[in-house]
Amino acid sequence: MVQPDSTPAGWDAQTLHQPHARADKAARVQAMFDAIAPTYERVNAVATFGRDAAWRRRAVAAVRPAAGEVLLDVCCGTGDMIRSFALAQPALHGAIGVDFAANMLAAGRYDGCAARVQLIRGDGLRLPVRDAAVDLVSCAFGVRNFQNTRGGVFEMARVLRPGGRVVILEFATPENRLLRWGYRLYCETVLPRLGGLIARDRVGAYKYLPRSIETFETPLTLMQHLRDAGLAEVSCVRMNFGGVALYRGVRPA
Repeated sequence: MVQPDSTPAGWDAQTLHQPHARADKAARVQAMFDAIAPTYERVNAVATFGRDAAWRRRAVAAVRPAAGEVLLDVCCGTGDMIRSFALAQPALHGAIGVDFAANMLAAGRYDGCAARVQLIRGDGLRLPVRDAAVDLVSCAFGVRNFQNTRGGVFEMARVLRPGGRVVILEFATPENRLLRWGYRLYCETVLPRLGGLIARDRVGAYKYLPRSIETFETPLTLMQHLRDAGLAEVSCVRMNFGGVALYRGVRPA
């Protein structure tokens, strides 16, 4: 297993108080994902009752990938989003996956992808891609983990060609009070137990997840970041009873 550049202690009650405000958030998140990489996709499938695959398919459909286009998947992890794009559009010219967790990259499998897949270990706040180089940018459940959300969104917009599309999947807090109560109960009680059982979570990853959702920026704020980055046709669609948000934007031609 590849060790991260810095290995801070796992998430606990003190560090989870305001996780997005921590100066060492990026290092903690990197170490966390390196630790849970072997079981990451398995926990996702069990915890979402398999719905995560449907959310990715809907995200792909929202940007309608065309033959010959190039995809950049930010925070690509084990590659489930890249595989979803490749399945929907086998004639993609290529796909680039960027993630700073080496063990997540190593755990990815792309045997069924017709397009050439290039994986790069890098930071979403400093994407190793030139300006206006790709047609599609995706990020599934990753922007919440950026050290600086606004900076990450601006990087996505920077690498898009005119007419290019960005799609983001992210967890959100349901607006309905009853649904919000049920969502919090599941995330704060059931999910950490699943993480402990399946992933043998010793770094607090599945305690970080609900707390990072609860304290994250609102969908309205994230949409404003997209607009401020110069994107047009910005939209947000709620799924999963309001617990998942799908954001879309277009770089003007």
